[in-house]
Parts: sequence; structure tokens; C-alpha cells
Amino acid sequence: TSYTFSNVTANRTIAVTFAIDTFTITATAGSNGTITPSGATSVNYGTDRTYTVTPATGYHVASVLVDGTTASLVGGTTYTFSNVTANHTIAVTFAIDTFVVTALAGPNGRITPTTPTVVYGGDQAFEISADTGYHVADVMVDGNSVGAVTSYTFRNVTTTGHTIVATFAIDTFTVNATAGANGTITPSGKIGRAHV
Repeated sequence: TSYTFSNVTANRTIAVTFAIDTFTITATAGSNGTITPSGATSVNYGTDRTYTVTPATGYHVASVLVDGTTASLVGGTTYTFSNVTANHTIAVTFAIDTFVVTALAGPNGRITPTTPTVVYGGDQAFEISADTGYHVADVMVDGNSVGAVTSYTFRNVTTTGHTIVATFAIDTFTVNATAGANGTITPSGKIGRAHV
């Protein structure tokens, strides 16, 4: 930063040039997503640098650490270092999306499990069972009847809002009443009766 001409006995010249200071921002991303730009990036003193974070399909940003401290992304996708005057780091991790399938059972029966969480692309099986003296009347999946089934599996779940609803009906039996000659039975014939 200094130079001394000693014992000057003739004309001399001195010329200097200058370069802007630069700093390094190191960006890393965990599996199932990216950060752009990634790796070590040189940034000029006093300038800004924006990073874009993109999760893979079926994943979301789990954490963002800037210089070791939790930070937030603007709009869920970008982070900007403003007026850079030092080295920095940014590290992001990702987690798989999860969905809740709403399961509802009417009186006299049940669906299991009741409110399961399903990971993106996963399957979820349900068992439908009626109380003693009852049977499955109908099962509605996302508003559409799939019949009086006792099990159902959602496959490759990739969206939220799935529902499964089961209704149950009492069992009924037929009593066949007949009378021989010289008498009557009331009521007669085939008579339906609910289970008691």
C-alpha cells in the first residue's frame, strides 16, 4: 500500500491500477431439489446476487440456512443477498409432500385408518367393517360410488382432498309363514324383517 523512491536523482513514474473486491457465496442443495446458481459464485463488492430454489416434483422446501441461520424465501422460491461485503453461504433441504385422506364412517360401522397421512406417490389402503347385524351399504370415493366394498386402496396419491365415506344398513331376513288346512297364520307368506 506504499512505495518510497529513495535517493532520487532523475525523473521517475509510478502508476497504479485497482480492482474491485470480490466475495464468494457458496450455495448447496440437498437431494430432491436444486438451487441456482449452485456451488461457489464470485460476487463483486456492493452488488446483489439472487438464488432460485426449485424442489423436485412431489417435494417442498424444508429449510433454508443463510450463514447458518434460518431464513425465508421470497415467494417461496428466491433469496437475494443484497450489498454483498463479505463471504456467505446458503443451504437448502427438501422434504416429500404429504396428503391427508379424509375417512368418514356412518353409524354402525367403521373405516380404518381414520385420518392417515400419505406421502406423494404413495398408496393408502382402507378396511371397511360393519357392526354385528349390519353390512356395508355403499362406499363413496371422492364423491363417486365404488359399491358395497369392504376394502379400498388409493394408489399413487399426488393431490390433496381425497375422501372415502362408508354407509351401513341393517341386515334383513325373510320369514316364510305357511299354515296347513283348517287354520290360518297371520301374517302369511314371505315376510322381511330387520335383524333385531
